[in-house]
Amino acid sequence: MIPLRDEIKSHRVPVINTLIILLNIVVFVYLWFMVPADSTNLVFEFAFIPSDFLDAPTNLVNIRNVFTALFLHAGILHLGGNMLYLWIFGDNVEDVLGHIPYLIFYLAGGIGATMAHLLTNPGSSIPTVGASGAIAAVLGAYLVLYPQSRILTFIPIGFFVILRMIPAAVVLMVWFILQLFQGVLTLGGPDIGGTAFWAHIGGFIFGVICALLFMKPRQAEKRHRW
Repeated sequence: MIPLRDEIKSHRVPVINTLIILLNIVVFVYLWFMVPADSTNLVFEFAFIPSDFLDAPTNLVNIRNVFTALFLHAGILHLGGNMLYLWIFGDNVEDVLGHIPYLIFYLAGGIGATMAHLLTNPGSSIPTVGASGAIAAVLGAYLVLYPQSRILTFIPIGFFVILRMIPAAVVLMVWFILQLFQGVLTLGGPDIGGTAFWAHIGGFIFGVICALLFMKPRQAEKRHRW
């Protein structure tokens, strides 16, 4: 299932969410089109590498890379998929939190996701990049805030394609269960296809917990009722 849009309109302009999306796009274009000869070296320089972090957790470069890795992507599909999810779900979470709290939440979610990946892959020397852990936190918060919201969803079935409005709770829980299933398969071994499933899982759980503790689901639903 691929979400295409939700039915909830934001009351605030999603300034931070839009800037995060633009920053990810600008970094990708610069990295892969403006300096293609050095792109691989730059990815290694600014990616998060679990084994390097554990070797020197107080090293400023390793701390920096926890954040810079959130704005690097390995390819156009990686970037496009992440930004699609952030575009659909991020604006509504920002609407509830406000601009600066949303930015703090997004970055904290990325840190939480990175730590989940670190705990499950402590010896990995594979560079980890992508916004998906932070976006997973946004998805977890959205699930708590707007479980009844309907998502226009692209569903491929063989050679056929179906478009359906599906409750957010169904779309997001199916996504989470798939991440959890694949994450369990990677325990004790490398991530499948290079995907950091435990970063997704950790980010999602972080978002759910933050929404339950600090956000107000009922008020969010009332605010967006038309």
